[in-house]
Amino acid sequence: MKKNVLYIGNALANKGKTSSTIDTLSSHLKIMCNLKIASAKSNKVFRLLDMIFLVFKNKTNTDYVLIDTYSTINFYYALIISQLCRLFNIKYIPILHGGNLENRLKNNPKLSELTFKNAHKLIAPSNFLKLVFNNYGYQNVEYIPNSIELDQYSFENRNIDAIKLLWVRSFSSIYNPELAVLVLKQLKEENYDVELTMIGPDVDGSLIKVKELADSKHLEVNFTGKLSKVEWRTYSKNTNVFINTTNFDNMPVSVIEAMALGLPVVSTNVGGLPFLISDNSEGILVNPDDSNAMAEAIIRLKDDIEFKNKLVQNARAKVENFSWKAVKPKWESLLS
Repeated sequence: MKKNVLYIGNALANKGKTSSTIDTLSSHLKIMCNLKIASAKSNKVFRLLDMIFLVFKNKTNTDYVLIDTYSTINFYYALIISQLCRLFNIKYIPILHGGNLENRLKNNPKLSELTFKNAHKLIAPSNFLKLVFNNYGYQNVEYIPNSIELDQYSFENRNIDAIKLLWVRSFSSIYNPELAVLVLKQLKEENYDVELTMIGPDVDGSLIKVKELADSKHLEVNFTGKLSKVEWRTYSKNTNVFINTTNFDNMPVSVIEAMALGLPVVSTNVGGLPFLISDNSEGILVNPDDSNAMAEAIIRLKDDIEFKNKLVQNARAKVENFSWKAVKPKWESLLS
């Protein structure tokens, strides 16, 4: 008999936001369990009320509640829903997101304990977050990585003649999108033929700041806004280096997708990235906020074809572990 599962999170892909775990994972879970989701409400207050109502309405016939848990204000959604689950004696499972979640453990230990200590299980999509929570005394943590539909990502080993940089992320200060513009500037100053495309929606006004920075440096950047996964995969065919500029991170799906597509990845060495990418084997990791180091890494990919070929082949092999076929048994076991 299928389990009855509620999934609580920000299902906002149809509201102009970037697709998140709840949008991708729920499509698979619907096949293996009776799944209900909250919430797609744009207003934060209405979204929280929708989440509370879903739990209250189904309090007597729910086996598990999955809760997407972030370090931002959405942390309080997880706190409230977890306590509601405790009140109704429902097993709840926080799914941990964001490389900055450790700050909640450090700065809000009591609220964190209320949320996490009484959970049926904690799900970490990276071994990085699993280790972080283990270090804070939470041992009931299981690693289940984010998954992608691998057969939808055609691998292509690209030549790098003119450098065509691709950046895919929400425009948020924690992802440091300004660094991409500074890398473009650095490469231009060294007389490389280079262009930059940045794909993603604005979250906190960072898009305006990035555009202002590009204008101040007299640089042309292609801003596409939000694209669907199909659209940005198609767009990626005209690019040849993927850059990830974040200051905080966990296990970014966009980087996994780039590795699957055959795009060589240059990323900041923060959070869960070294758990995803072996430096100089599956990608190149550089210090955060260092445009010179990132530019040098990109030049190395252009100049050393054998090195670049090794990286993209190893990266594609690595992401075979993130196919739904590989991840599905872990969810089946958890929800059995």
